[in-house]
Amino acid sequence: MKRKYYTWFWCVILLFTTFGISAQTSEKTISWRGFDKVEFTFENRGAWYVKPQKALPGNPWVWRAHFPTWHTEMDSILLSRGFYVAYVNTNDMFGNPKAMQVWDRFYDYLVKEKQFAPKVALEGVSRGGLYVYGWAKRNPDKVSCIYAEAPVCDPKSWPGGKGKGPGSKDDWASWLKLYNLTEEQAKDFKDIPLNDLAGLAAFKVPILHVIGLADKVVPVAENSDILIKNYTQLGGPVSVYPMTRGEQKLEGHHFPIEHPEFFANFIYQHSVPVVKPLSHQPYIEVNRGLGNAYEKFRTTKKGTVAFLGGSITHNPGWRNKTSQYLTEHFPDTEFTFIAAGIPSLGSTPHAYRFQRDVIGKGVPDLLFVEAAVNDRGNGFSEKAQIRALEGILRQMYAKNPKANVVMMAFSEPVKNNDYEAGKEPVEVAVHQKLAKYYGASYINLAREVYDRIRTGEFSWQYDFKDLHPSPYGQEVYFQTIKELLKLDFPSVQEVKLPALLDKFSYEKGNYHPIEEAKNLKGFTLVQSWTPKDKVSTRDGFVNVPMLVGEEANAALEFDFKGKAVGIAIISGPDAGKISYSIDGKKTQTLDLFTNWSTQLHLPWYLMLNDELSPGKHKLRLNIISDKNEKSAGNACRIVYFLVNE
Repeated sequence: MKRKYYTWFWCVILLFTTFGISAQTSEKTISWRGFDKVEFTFENRGAWYVKPQKALPGNPWVWRAHFPTWHTEMDSILLSRGFYVAYVNTNDMFGNPKAMQVWDRFYDYLVKEKQFAPKVALEGVSRGGLYVYGWAKRNPDKVSCIYAEAPVCDPKSWPGGKGKGPGSKDDWASWLKLYNLTEEQAKDFKDIPLNDLAGLAAFKVPILHVIGLADKVVPVAENSDILIKNYTQLGGPVSVYPMTRGEQKLEGHHFPIEHPEFFANFIYQHSVPVVKPLSHQPYIEVNRGLGNAYEKFRTTKKGTVAFLGGSITHNPGWRNKTSQYLTEHFPDTEFTFIAAGIPSLGSTPHAYRFQRDVIGKGVPDLLFVEAAVNDRGNGFSEKAQIRALEGILRQMYAKNPKANVVMMAFSEPVKNNDYEAGKEPVEVAVHQKLAKYYGASYINLAREVYDRIRTGEFSWQYDFKDLHPSPYGQEVYFQTIKELLKLDFPSVQEVKLPALLDKFSYEKGNYHPIEEAKNLKGFTLVQSWTPKDKVSTRDGFVNVPMLVGEEANAALEFDFKGKAVGIAIISGPDAGKISYSIDGKKTQTLDLFTNWSTQLHLPWYLMLNDELSPGKHKLRLNIISDKNEKSAGNACRIVYFLVNE
């Protein structure tokens, strides 16, 4: 398969980004314990790294958080073995997202400019635990291991003093101010090391906690004990080493480190040899980029971001992480996030529900679109995919000509099989084609997952696990999306729509209410439909109005104006068959029963004709007596009529 890894726009972006992360003040080299220490200013903050006399292949490194000069015996051992040690001063930010943004850029600087290893060992002492876990949870693919010494894992314990420890009144006041929280809000604040460890555990990042059993400042029972329990239950590898020899100072919070070579071995073991994973960049096509959206976020301090897709968008994972990243990347911007993911739905449903489920809730500045998995599973043809995706894009740009769009092709086993056979999956190619034609950014996550599996980075069976990704898979998706979001983009003029790729594209697709049906015979308008059986349903397609016919010979008519007509139905265990005609022409039959109907009252979108001449038309629809042999009945339950005007 031929892929263009870099367009001219990529070159401009990468040059711009490289300049941004490398434009530091002059470096000054001093001697530190027999090693060269390079000091410099990074984003107006003090920073440094210590160089080994002879670096190991791949340049492994340790990143110190806060208190970088405390207990440096282990650092000296690692330096002598060929490690770098680095630090950027974000002190007194308590692991706040603003500090995490600095850490992101500092990481990029050292990895991209200084060729440090792509995975780093993190060292967190005391409140440094807030930093190392805050950054590791946001970047589990970039961490080789974590060494934490008497770490703060819950700010309510320290500096809050809400447990058995005394806390620190002044530091607690600073923490509350920095996070813009009241005392009451702080009780339920979730962005702390104890929570959201699933991604880190899925990557099997080893952690080692060195603790003092008599620590009254950062009580172990309120901090390390809880984190270790949570991490272990999620499958994360954990080691704990209590320090009991030597004088215990500061109410047990300061203690001497026994056998520092043991902990140096821990870091060495999990960092060497350096393994370089595949780059994210070959799977990203920037095209027009996100400059217009970013300019809007910065200048108006407001932004609307929509996520349109199926179950992979509906489920928690990459979407939540993307929202969190944008919020942290633009901390002064008030965001509206529109979660428009509905399980089982692909591009055709998206095109017809776009006005209601997206535009009806706010006009996006930035839109994420995914449909490749359900388009494959639901059997939409290449032509139907083009018509639907083009319809979505044209609806978006018609409403906001300056909107930016990111189109994504997610992974699944059948796509892996296509790649294995040397074929480009049709759905992937369609997404890429539409993105390029309309200037939308594009991410080929299907190919990326396949390539990473093929090179041995992870397995589908034990890591990614399913087309509904595990926490590991969600992180794989998000980290590539994040690489796109991290770039700076120039803004461009509003989009001038090119000629249609397909004159029957669903650019004016929309729902029409079922109340528009007439001449009902055997169909009943149920104001709030719920199933009589115990088969599951989808949100948005239960407890809603529905046009229900359950017996053969039930009939209706629907007058409409447009180039296409279809029905959005619920296909459950008793789904029947229909016959229909448009404008009295040839009658056709359609089986409403699907492969999933026995398990689910499935939202199912059927285009009855999408190549009509513009103008007025009449649809006649009947339930016929014949039915699928697997079906328990003859039901036709219509939620919406679909019309492309």
